[in-house]
Amino acid sequence: MAFATRQFVRAASAAAATAAAKKLVVKHVTVIGGGLMGAGIAQVAAASGHTVVLVDQSDEILKKSTRGIEESLKRVTKKKFADKPEAGAEFIEKTLKNLTTSTDAVAVVHSTDLVIEAIVENEKIKNELFKRLDKFAPEHTIFASNTSSLQITQLANSTTRQDRFGGLHFFNPVPMMKLVEVIKTPMTSQKTFESLVDFSKAVGKSPVSCKDTPGFIVNRLLVPYMMEAVRLFERGDASKEDIDVAMKLGAGYPMGPFELLDYVGLDTSKYIIDGWHSLEPNNPLFAPSPLLNKLVEEKKLGKKTGEGFYKYK
Repeated sequence: MAFATRQFVRAASAAAATAAAKKLVVKHVTVIGGGLMGAGIAQVAAASGHTVVLVDQSDEILKKSTRGIEESLKRVTKKKFADKPEAGAEFIEKTLKNLTTSTDAVAVVHSTDLVIEAIVENEKIKNELFKRLDKFAPEHTIFASNTSSLQITQLANSTTRQDRFGGLHFFNPVPMMKLVEVIKTPMTSQKTFESLVDFSKAVGKSPVSCKDTPGFIVNRLLVPYMMEAVRLFERGDASKEDIDVAMKLGAGYPMGPFELLDYVGLDTSKYIIDGWHSLEPNNPLFAPSPLLNKLVEEKKLGKKTGEGFYKYK
């Protein structure tokens, strides 16, 4: 009996060791998209010792991304190494050494452990990208999307690696915001999920997990809140200024809902709510707003265009 027990323990230990060995430790990361989100993700990954390739369509975009990363790193080091300028300079140098850029996604994914997509919030374009990269990435490579509103399952279905596909939703500005939502679809393997959680921790973030539900956690609560503020204003119940003041002073929020809408971009907010409305047309939380639609049609998209709910100089 003792012999049998020892054999069972050995077998169980060997199985556990094999399972642990199979869990992917991410070392090489490819980030697709050199905008604010993609550049921020590339920065925190490189700063935490990962080898990173940042990919976008042109060298001009990538030069702008790299300049932005350098400026961001300088701001970080001023706080992190306030009394040690030499250590700060060394940190910047090491981080930038870990980062390269490319305009050819196919050419760089052959040696990567993790692909993080942070391109335009368009399901068709994302699906085309993942379908193409799926043909060239190694079998072990995990794919992840930084989407804030699209269904991860639909993106995963454009590939043959549904079990090695999940969501990694970072928040803007990435170097400052500590949260990452890790999204697990019904097809995402436990090993993939754990690898994504481990990677999130490795880049200095606090991961939370969520199923593949519209908006995940933060946006599922935040977007309906902003839309209800718009409806309150549309009905004439309160002015947008008073609504913003009320939420800042009464709820302790750093920005009011209309300030936040202008910051996020009215086109982005409309795209999200329209997508959710198409999925659940009878859900009153996802009902479109005539006023929001009108402002977007007039190209008044918020701070980025100089006018949204408010005017900006």
